[in-house]
Amino acid sequence: MRILRPFCGLKPLSGVQSRQLSTIQPVKLAYASYESTNSPSEHDPAPLIVNHGLFGSKSNWNSLCKVYHNKTARKVIAVDARNHGDSPHTEQHTYEHLALDLKELLRQLKFDKAAFLGHSMGGRAVMYFALKYPELVDKLIVADISPVTTSPNLKTMPSLFNVMQNLNMPKNVSMSVARSQTDLQLARFVSDKGLRNFLLTNLVQKLDGSYIWRINIPTLMASFEEIATFPPINKYKFEGPVLFIGGGASDYIQKSDHDQILKLFPKAQFQYIEGAGHWLHSEKPSEFLQHTIEFLNK
Repeated sequence: MRILRPFCGLKPLSGVQSRQLSTIQPVKLAYASYESTNSPSEHDPAPLIVNHGLFGSKSNWNSLCKVYHNKTARKVIAVDARNHGDSPHTEQHTYEHLALDLKELLRQLKFDKAAFLGHSMGGRAVMYFALKYPELVDKLIVADISPVTTSPNLKTMPSLFNVMQNLNMPKNVSMSVARSQTDLQLARFVSDKGLRNFLLTNLVQKLDGSYIWRINIPTLMASFEEIATFPPINKYKFEGPVLFIGGGASDYIQKSDHDQILKLFPKAQFQYIEGAGHWLHSEKPSEFLQHTIEFLNK
């Protein structure tokens, strides 16, 4: 197996450039590719595209992507969503935009179709994609998110944006010191150490020695209502195989949602990992991999 050097998209757009874009203009996503050194064959399974959640990036999925490639023989592409990671910053962030970005990625990589795995915001993006462009989807895995209800926990996210935006950011120190200094400030508002560590993966250093958040906080704040609500798309269905996998200790996908989910995804299957919360893939990676690999290999 070889892991290709990540494609790092375009440079973030200025406000003027961004306003000049149409409301449905896709961007070129940054991605990392996990693939075999063997020549591709027409018998190869469809590639798997992995989509992170809010505040995440492709690097969060690195170890799992290696396993997916080894255990499914699929080429695996982990992407950075727009306004996250190494992908471009824009003033637009809706599920229609995220889906169009994925469609552009398939065109760019010359994939006829792909399997998709998405967590949280990424799960809603791939659900929207499958409903709008079903002919491009082989299989779908949705991790701990529902197209029906929204967890009250998700609605607390704007307070995190405010905290991150108003911190006194470090300058001219090592990354370890910068993380420590930033964590001390975050701890005054965020008691969950695991959540703070996750947020700190977005800390990056500029050429002048100062530190910034690599996520586009202003756009994500302005677009939060769109992120927190799945768009009305009831006239569509995706008839292909779908696995909804949730954390048993999470309220992001509730069993009371199942009937309405089945109206959109008639072949949906549901699995819950006991003891796992919203970040089930990092809290219970073995169980998460077992269920999802079994589904991909059917």
